[in-house]
Amino acid sequence: MELMRLQKFLSAAGICSRRKGEEHIQQGLVEVNNVIVDKPGIKVDPAKDCVKFKGKVVKLKNDLIYIALNKPRGYITSCKHRNEKIVIDLINIKERIYPVGRLDKDSNGLILLTNDGNLHHRLSHPSFDHEKEYTVKTFKPIQDIELKKMADGVFLDDKKTRSAKVKRISEKKFGIILKEGRNRQIRRMVELFENKVVELTRLRISSIKLGSLDKGKWRYLNDKEISKLTNFK
Repeated sequence: MELMRLQKFLSAAGICSRRKGEEHIQQGLVEVNNVIVDKPGIKVDPAKDCVKFKGKVVKLKNDLIYIALNKPRGYITSCKHRNEKIVIDLINIKERIYPVGRLDKDSNGLILLTNDGNLHHRLSHPSFDHEKEYTVKTFKPIQDIELKKMADGVFLDDKKTRSAKVKRISEKKFGIILKEGRNRQIRRMVELFENKVVELTRLRISSIKLGSLDKGKWRYLNDKEISKLTNFK
């Protein structure tokens, strides 16, 4: 087996994302062959080296898990959040998985959960241009010029949003496809026009669609879906 960077190894083992792995390493929480490593970048041989995280041996997972969940409103997209309902509570499996990206507490719709650290990194990072599709219902009617401005890009925190695909559905409802995911981005875009979102649903992440999955329910991705999701350029 080829050598792997330590943070990539932690990610592939389902411990955390690569970025979080770098933090764990810098915090001195990772050992290689019983020696604490505090600098990311060191390479390990998964077949020979003994890697420990917080004193426990870490091994690569042979069985990768891919799950689609229809997140109900009121749940936090997190593995751990004090005094809050979290999406992991809705998945009754013993394996450790974690959500890909975010969907705010007041929104509902598609969430992907996996123990595939490489996929987590690719889907979470905006540089890979994966689409996320939403339907949005607003409190007041949304104007055509406002939809066009959102499509062209608006300024949030002094930085312009990337161009998006926007389509009107009704007087107070539209669809939008983004290739980025800033914190509460759609809600903040709508608020620029003195309006507010009353319902936000994510329908698709990359090639995976929400479909007819009921709120609060989940399913494993099928082989075809997994292949499309993992065999991207």
